[in-house]
Amino acid sequence: MNFDPKAAMQQCETLMLDMDGTILDLAFDNYVWKQLVVTRYAEHNGLEYRVARDRLYAKYMSIQGDLEWYCLDHWSERLGFDVLKLHHEVHDRIEYLPGAESFLATVRDSAVRVLLVTNSHPDTLRLKEETLKFSGYFDAMYSSHSYGHAKERQEFWQALQDEEGFDPETTVFVDDTVPVLRSALEYGIKMPVVVTYPDTSEPLRENGEFAGVTGVQDLL
Repeated sequence: MNFDPKAAMQQCETLMLDMDGTILDLAFDNYVWKQLVVTRYAEHNGLEYRVARDRLYAKYMSIQGDLEWYCLDHWSERLGFDVLKLHHEVHDRIEYLPGAESFLATVRDSAVRVLLVTNSHPDTLRLKEETLKFSGYFDAMYSSHSYGHAKERQEFWQALQDEEGFDPETTVFVDDTVPVLRSALEYGIKMPVVVTYPDTSEPLRENGEFAGVTGVQDLL
């Protein structure tokens, strides 16, 4: 989509921000799910790390985009250990992406309604909010688990619309996940923006489908 994200902010009445990979560094989540959970799964099942990784990644991919993919309860039950506990063990790794907190402070003082809209499990959202204390930057915070549908599904957007009554024509939605942005666009949100540097431990992502910013600070 061809539009200037900065110009879009001038038309914006509702700003929807994803959490992980948009305002918070996705490096934390990738460390937990790609390293820590794999290590614990290997130990729990007496497997070599490589074998455990391959098996676990296959489990991840089998439900990617479904609400269960984001659900700590699902994974704790399926893997046989407390996944939330692992998050708590390394919570000191939870960090804002560069420039994100100053961006939030700026938009908080504007006339724009600012919403956190995440697929994160409520327990993970709670842990991250308790660690960084970001709730004060938002007018409301929504987890897709409250609606029973991930952001990849049209049912989520309808449920959020029913609660918020936002105008899709004047809503800017920022996320780092392309299937989620496609879903928002399908619902009618006219100004979807992709974050191309969601994980500071990995290279910049390529983007050709959506208007993009390196980070949310580039919206100002």
